[in-house]
Amino acid sequence: MDRVNFYAGADMDRVSPLRRDVDWITDQLASPEARVLPVWREKNFVSFLDQGAKSLEIAWLTVGDASALAKCGDPFVLLGEKNGIPYFAIDLSHLDEPEAAVLHGTFVGLRDVGGALAQSEGALLSYAKGLFHWHDRNPFCARCGSATLSTSAGHVRLCTNADCKTSHFPRTDPAVIMLVHRGDRCVLAHNRRNHLPMYSTLAGFVEPGESLEEAVAREVHEEVGIRVGRVRYHSSQPWPFPGNIMLGFHAEAESTEIAIEEEELVEARWFERAEIANAAETGLKLSRSESISRRLIDDWVSGAVT
Repeated sequence: MDRVNFYAGADMDRVSPLRRDVDWITDQLASPEARVLPVWREKNFVSFLDQGAKSLEIAWLTVGDASALAKCGDPFVLLGEKNGIPYFAIDLSHLDEPEAAVLHGTFVGLRDVGGALAQSEGALLSYAKGLFHWHDRNPFCARCGSATLSTSAGHVRLCTNADCKTSHFPRTDPAVIMLVHRGDRCVLAHNRRNHLPMYSTLAGFVEPGESLEEAVAREVHEEVGIRVGRVRYHSSQPWPFPGNIMLGFHAEAESTEIAIEEEELVEARWFERAEIANAAETGLKLSRSESISRRLIDDWVSGAVT
């Protein structure tokens, strides 16, 4: 497998065939080696390794400690197994001040600290955050409106209506993200949602009945008015903000005149390859280093993509 992007690469067996095995789950929770990853209101629990907060790691709980903090009846969510050690997650969002009860770490937004984590740990936090985001938004059946119940070790929500019993599965919304280029120039944009003057690639959600390549072409034309020709897949990235899978592409521009979609973008323009390569010296702010947007840019600047 080629190098995976950040928020992927947990290097863990998800043991999906065992999620319905209640006895096996019970045995794993009884293991003294079991580790529990707590999530609180979509924030993750970490401990800092230095005063400058430039490096950190997951702050794990034991099953006993997590059980004492958990809301009565809330199940553990199975993440998987690695080297014989079972990994779980638990939602502590019912607590008003969780750090008063758990003293060896702090709850932080993953987007704020992702780049300071080891990739495998960033992937685990992304995994847990995405699952609990889905649980939080699906307490009721979308088909009949009845309450749903977490089953299969947290990977299915089952409608409790005996006449319905619909199974609901974790949802990941696909979005395309693309670097548009032509010769030694590429298009980057400043999105209105980003209050910092940062330039990034274009992106947008895939619509029903649309191929990924069609989504790339449509989004580029809608956002900057450029027509693209050849579209090539690059890589993908889980993006737990809140629950997307980013599908990365490079797209060759067939036109050059830019007309921005002003409700979404502050600015978009063509950048020379050398201008981006010297961003650190010129003060040009690009996408975050752990993002697929940045990888799309860096691979094009380096010549890995032509």
